[in-house]
Amino acid sequence: MRPMSVNPNEKPEPDEKPDTPDTGEKPEQDVKPEQAETGEPREASGTPRLSKDPEPGARPVEGGETAPEAAVPAPAAGAGAGDAPSGRRRLADALWPPRVTRAQLVVALLLFCLGFGLAIQVSSTSESSALRGARQEDLVRILDELDDRTQRLEDEKARLEKQRSELESSSDQAEEARRQTQEKERQLGILAGTVAAEGPGITLTVTDPVGAVESDMLLDAIQELRAAGAEAIQVDGVRVVADSYFTGSGDDMRIDGTPVAAPYVFKVIGKPEDLEPALNIPGGVVQTLEKEQATATVERSTKIVVDALRPAKRPDYARSSSP
Repeated sequence: MRPMSVNPNEKPEPDEKPDTPDTGEKPEQDVKPEQAETGEPREASGTPRLSKDPEPGARPVEGGETAPEAAVPAPAAGAGAGDAPSGRRRLADALWPPRVTRAQLVVALLLFCLGFGLAIQVSSTSESSALRGARQEDLVRILDELDDRTQRLEDEKARLEKQRSELESSSDQAEEARRQTQEKERQLGILAGTVAAEGPGITLTVTDPVGAVESDMLLDAIQELRAAGAEAIQVDGVRVVADSYFTGSGDDMRIDGTPVAAPYVFKVIGKPEDLEPALNIPGGVVQTLEKEQATATVERSTKIVVDALRPAKRPDYARSSSP
């Protein structure tokens, strides 16, 4: 047999494969053992691909390989540094809603009460102080008046001590006691208004053209005069004593129920140098009356006669405790 000639330029036909049903699945590829273990692709030459530099945050493990740490979620698309909460926003979140404890509430309440009390005290002091803004000469006059009151009290103390020493040293103590009792009765009669009195003092005249003077204004004048050392006071023919009272105003002014009318004339026995400054102090009687469109004038005199009398009243229940 002749041998078959083979054309070198002719390509061999591929071997026919058996028909297989087309299921849509790709045929499985053989996986090399190295790829199954490491899961890394290999180069075409069969050598494993070199790993890149370790990523930041990765920690080395045995064998020189690096293992990534816990995964950090990446910022969302479009998020930038401007989306981070600002300091003002964080402060607002920390302050609201408030987190208040019971101890904080108690402390806040105590501080509020303390501040409220201090505010009231400062306000009342600033409003009621009549010496704020007073002139220097007015302050000097007030201090002199206080010194005079202190001196009067010292004189009264010395007089009482003298009477006691006279009683203790007198040979006839009964006669001395009788004399002092009569003198004391005369003094009490002047204070009670049952006997007439005379001496140096002042005359205070209050005119009220608009009828704005109230009874409490006249009573304030009486109190100032008594504090300055007045020993006997008479207003429009009415003797003013410890239990006297003022009622009404304007055309219906009364003292102890007796009607009096403007101008009101005060006859006062006492030391003129003490009585007049007591009425002219800043915020005193004269300034108060002038604010009500009334006029107050003071005149000193070496002799003032207080002759209005009050009937002596016998007490209903009080009795003398001396034997």
